[in-house]
Amino acid sequence: MSLWPLLQGFGLGASMIIPIGAQNAYVLNQGIKRNHHLTTAAVCSLLDVLFISLGVFGGGALLSSNESLLLAVTLGGIAFLLFYGSLSLKSAFSQSSEEEAQMQVMARGRRAVIAGALAVTVLNPHLYLDTVVILGSIGGQFEGQDRIAFAIGTILASFVWFFTLSIAAAKMASTLSRPKVKRAIDSVVAAMMFIIAAHLAHSLLAQYVF
Repeated sequence: MSLWPLLQGFGLGASMIIPIGAQNAYVLNQGIKRNHHLTTAAVCSLLDVLFISLGVFGGGALLSSNESLLLAVTLGGIAFLLFYGSLSLKSAFSQSSEEEAQMQVMARGRRAVIAGALAVTVLNPHLYLDTVVILGSIGGQFEGQDRIAFAIGTILASFVWFFTLSIAAAKMASTLSRPKVKRAIDSVVAAMMFIIAAHLAHSLLAQYVF
């Protein structure tokens, strides 16, 4: 097994995963709350294993070759991103007290946290575009052991990033949970969601209108 495809996979996987998205926002928030944050990181990483493997070993070509399915995924991605961005924007301007926030944290058990991680992953069609289509199309260019090495590299990037983000957020929770800082984080997340949604919409219009 060659080291170069593994390093390529790790670098490309990191470039896809690190930019702020619904998964990252959720992992960050659970880390700040210290509410089953390692479980959250593990669920997101394991789901990435599934989608990365699906993309690299054939699913990406299937999705990209099906125009109707790709259109549905793109439209779903725009809707999801607008919805999640609206939630973040609402949270940024929420006036709830720290006591109320703490009550909300305590009310969310492990099952609810896992369900949330599943939702921001499986119900986020933008993930399919990045992980299944883009990583799949690039990974599909490798053969045999090199393709496996590429997949392992992208999977490693997912585990390293999500656990690093989760642990760092928990360590810095006292700072990140301050109202002004939390408001700024929610505002940035909302802005990124809207920007990504706008980019998807522009790409869709360019493909089907112009």
